[in-house]
Amino acid sequence: MPKMKTRKAAASRYKVTGSGKIVIKKQGLRHILTKKSAKRKRRLRKGAVVDKVEFARARQMMPYS
Repeated sequence: MPKMKTRKAAASRYKVTGSGKIVIKKQGLRHILTKKSAKRKRRLRKGAVVDKVEFARARQMMPYS
């Protein structure tokens, strides 16, 4: 059976931690930053763990991670 291919779009967006969780970068920090508060922008800088609903789909797109 041939090797499964990794979806490169998913590999560029998701990062797998040592414990197996999948982390993503939060959206909303690219443009239109003047109307967002400093507190909101600070929270957007941190990564977010993918929830259970998306976890299975993300693992399927990256079979070797």
